[in-house]
Amino acid sequence: MIKNFDEITYELTEFEKFELLPIMLKALSQKIGSGNVVSNKQMKKGLLNICGIKVSDARIRKIIHHIRVKQLIKGLIANSKGYYVAESKEEIQTFVDSLQQRINSIETVKMSFFEFLPETIIQSK
Repeated sequence: MIKNFDEITYELTEFEKFELLPIMLKALSQKIGSGNVVSNKQMKKGLLNICGIKVSDARIRKIIHHIRVKQLIKGLIANSKGYYVAESKEEIQTFVDSLQQRINSIETVKMSFFEFLPETIIQSK
């Protein structure tokens, strides 16, 4: 879980592991190549319309995270349009580079809080 986001980042439930995960694995494994992206919104709509299951954006992302960490679909990456299975090492490297850029950006924000934390404490007194 992520602190302050407990209500959406909790571990997968039994329902998510044994019902949603298999459905998403089957669907996502067919999304090979950047021309076959599927967005979070499309997945939510499909789960609702086809399976009658309502899922939040955050829980879709949590399941995607689980799939990636456990490598249940090798090369499951994303771009600004959605998720898909990479067809080349270059696509995977581009995705990893993007992850690193996001990590660096978050680290910059974090460090700015450490830099200004003493000022914030002084101003609040």
